[in-house]
Amino acid sequence: MKIDFKNIEEKIVPNFKGGEGRYIMKQFADEKVKIMYGKLEPGCSIGLHRHELNCEIMYILSGQATYVYEGQEEIVNPGEVHYNPMDKEHTLMNKGKEDLTFFAVVAEHH
Repeated sequence: MKIDFKNIEEKIVPNFKGGEGRYIMKQFADEKVKIMYGKLEPGCSIGLHRHELNCEIMYILSGQATYVYEGQEEIVNPGEVHYNPMDKEHTLMNKGKEDLTFFAVVAEHH
């Protein structure tokens, strides 16, 4: 099944999960998975949250991602992946000067 993000409407979500600024995203979802193309502008973030019934895989396309994963800060660059397993928590921040873009998959485990 082909998913073409060029044909999916962009959504702007302010203060996503309690974060700063806005999360700009395009999303495909069904009952088992969410597949997203996301963008955080400089200074924006996704708030701290726990993945209780799912996991998340985020592939960085451009910019530099700063995560706090289980209390530890980590930097993820283009071409690298951040993985948040089920029942772990993380936050994502764009501390850089350019847009942070990423591809994310949230897979349900129930």
